[in-house]
Amino acid sequence: MLININGNDLFVEDLGLKKSEVIVFLNGVMTTTSSWYELSEWFVKNGYRVILHDFKGQLKSAKPMGPYTFKEHADDTIEILKNLGVKKAHFIGTSYGGEVALKIGILHQEFVQSISVIDSVSELDEPLKNEIQNWIDLCKNKDGYTFFWGMAEGIYSKTYIEMNKHFLEKRAYATKHMGDDYFNGQITLYETFLNDVTMTDQLKEVVAPTMVICGELDTLKPPKFSKIIARYIETSEYVIIPDAGHVVIFEKPKELLTILIGFIKKYKTKV
Repeated sequence: MLININGNDLFVEDLGLKKSEVIVFLNGVMTTTSSWYELSEWFVKNGYRVILHDFKGQLKSAKPMGPYTFKEHADDTIEILKNLGVKKAHFIGTSYGGEVALKIGILHQEFVQSISVIDSVSELDEPLKNEIQNWIDLCKNKDGYTFFWGMAEGIYSKTYIEMNKHFLEKRAYATKHMGDDYFNGQITLYETFLNDVTMTDQLKEVVAPTMVICGELDTLKPPKFSKIIARYIETSEYVIIPDAGHVVIFEKPKELLTILIGFIKKYKTKV
């Protein structure tokens, strides 16, 4: 469904029992809500309410002119929850979505039961800046196939690429058919990331229990960034997932699900 939030139609999915404990999944920058289905299915089947949405600029949501700010994404997410009658939730975000989750933890503490951030950062270094600028340049060419393979080595581990070449080739061909609207939205989100993701000094304001997770082989946002997040958030736990690149949610879903289930059960929401 589409919900108008702060003047923009955002795509939202509201799954599971409406009076249950709530989990909000927050997308990686290139993806849409379907990227969470393998993980969210367990929570829906086990009595949780799951809320997903595409950020503005993403596939199924409005793409207003940008760049945006992570505060805007955080505020939009909270407005969705208010619209759905949700007062408290667990927030799980990967990469860009994890950075939105951190901003929610900083700005909207009263809504947060726990936070899980996966392969995320709170600051930049030159290699990361250069890689995101490369993505911007790829998007400007509007060639989805070249774009997909141009960013694939930065987000998937070499082992995963070797073992899943056929699957990834299918994804590359699917991306080939994305229109200009998709690439314009991606450019806006990448610019938002470069301009506004720095928030390390604010992390001390996060008081909710926080699980920080990183793939051991993540070269885009390597473990050093997750260690910074864990160091600045006093309530944090830190886990490395072996033999996984940046996209842990695809490469190691079973291992990730085990970690998330245990962490969320430890900090149950009072509904």
